[in-house]
Amino acid sequence: MMNPVWLRSFCTLVEVGHFTRTAETLHMTQSGVSQHVRKLEEHLGQPLLIRQGKKFTLTSTGDRLYQEGQKLIFSLADLEKRVALDPAHEGIVKVASPGSVGLKLYPHLLGLQKRYPKLIVEYQFAPNSEIERLIRDHKVDIGLMTCLSSMLEVSLKPIAQEALLLVTPSDILVPSWDQLVELGFIDHPDGAYHAGQLLSVNFPEFQSSHQFKRSGFSNQINLILEPVSMGLGFTVLPSHAVGAFKECDKVKIHRLSNSVSETLYMGTHTNKFTPNRVKTVICEAENCLANI
Repeated sequence: MMNPVWLRSFCTLVEVGHFTRTAETLHMTQSGVSQHVRKLEEHLGQPLLIRQGKKFTLTSTGDRLYQEGQKLIFSLADLEKRVALDPAHEGIVKVASPGSVGLKLYPHLLGLQKRYPKLIVEYQFAPNSEIERLIRDHKVDIGLMTCLSSMLEVSLKPIAQEALLLVTPSDILVPSWDQLVELGFIDHPDGAYHAGQLLSVNFPEFQSSHQFKRSGFSNQINLILEPVSMGLGFTVLPSHAVGAFKECDKVKIHRLSNSVSETLYMGTHTNKFTPNRVKTVICEAENCLANI
């Protein structure tokens, strides 16, 4: 393989036309430039220059090498610039989060993309267990989680708190245990966990979500409150999921005496370099979620 340093010395010599000035341009000695040319000639097995005192002319091989070598030098210089370039508002950033957080964050990040069209946000909603695997396997740049991870590859830092809320049909003003039992539970993927967190510290009768009949289930975060609004049951959800429901007048949101909040963590891969575009989205996400 041809040495690109030798090639750069040769192409610069052809352009400058003088060994001494070439050495000055490349911050080398004149003998160093001559040595690079000789090494190229030895590598190709053909002369590149016809020396005439302090002047020279190119052989046909030298001329072809210069024409092709100049393109390669320009290409390498451009590659170096492109590799070194780390723009803050260009490129793809892949984000994953639980649904409730995503209902607030994704529209906000789309606003960021609107301001910087070359910054592309790819967003997916997923449960915590899937998000930590996506981080570990380098499938996402940023993962928002509501629990700690046991994976060494996943680095988390707390950035916000999100309240859990009890939501019932609109005709229940102050929910009693008996009313909740009568209504039944509208379940969702995190339903048992959320119910356990909030109800256990507000209702002494609570032991587990199995005490309630299962009146419905949805894994679509924006649909969980539909059956509640129709009087079919109650549920427990994070505040962003509740706030995103468009028919809030058809449900009753209860902030119980003993409030419970989930900690929201910003997750990235422990051993992965963080490009500027990812730092931009992290900063935007933290600002968006700071005042939950």
